Amino acid sequence: MPLHMIKLVVGCDTIEDLLDWHAGQGRPWIMHTRQTPKRASELLEGGSLYRVFKGMILCRQHILAVDTVGEGVTARCEVTVDPKIVRVAPTPRRAFQGWRYLDGKDAPPDLDGGEDGEIPPELARQLREAGAW
Repeated sequence: MPLHMIKLVVGCDTIEDLLDWHAGQGRPWIMHTRQTPKRASELLEGGSLYRVFKGMILCRQHILAVDTVGEGVTARCEVTVDPKIVRVAPTPRRAFQGWRYLDGKDAPPDLDGGEDGEIPPELARQLREAGAW
């Protein structure tokens, strides 16, 4: 199973806010962080960046590259992700600082959209919390 990364989204309340924020930038989507993952090679073997909005994992993006920029105390990490967003089954997640690894077995399943189209995120969250999904 691939290794993933999970990170809180700050400044956006919904997936649509995130898309609006990146619209028209014309450059790769890059997530900046201070620490370069020690298991970066595992992340590049099919891993994704799972995003947490207001305590719920709602989507993921495939990780394309993990690069360390700068040296010494000014070094930081840039994680380049695919601009395509894949919605996942809303899954509660407590707040944390920075980013964390997420094992493939613990990752929420992708939503397929199905014939009924997309389910509203709030309804999906309630169904998940009730154990019906």
